[in-house]
Amino acid sequence: MNIQIRISMEKDIPQLSNLMIQYIVDFYQRPRPDEEALRQLIQHIQCNPSSGLQFVAEQNGKLIGFATLYFAFSTLQLKRTAILNDLFVVPDARGKKAGEQLFRACLSYIREKGFAYMTWETARDNHAAQSLYSKMGGAVSDWLVYEMV
Repeated sequence: MNIQIRISMEKDIPQLSNLMIQYIVDFYQRPRPDEEALRQLIQHIQCNPSSGLQFVAEQNGKLIGFATLYFAFSTLQLKRTAILNDLFVVPDARGKKAGEQLFRACLSYIREKGFAYMTWETARDNHAAQSLYSKMGGAVSDWLVYEMV
């Protein structure tokens, strides 16, 4: 299985939008997002690389997965940090290492660019993702995550 991992480009927006809709609606069971707002988010990331980037997994000209990194800074380390906000592979392509390759691309990117670290979250019941992250060498953080809506 020949899967290519690369940074998303403008030509990917239609397929990437569809992947992100699957991720939001089918995987997370959230309401369908406004498609124009979604396209604008993708374009913002592509046009503002200091804010983040998206890797895509492509097989035979079709996108089968994506990973989104957003960038921030660490005051303690005085370096940039990355938040792996999304990692998604379409159901029929799972188990074929696309997720691992996307994760490795993110990790290689932050290491090559001298980032302090990469963080990510996953749902407590997403055991498949937890297995992947453990396999890749990830460790559960000592920090607690808080949020407000």
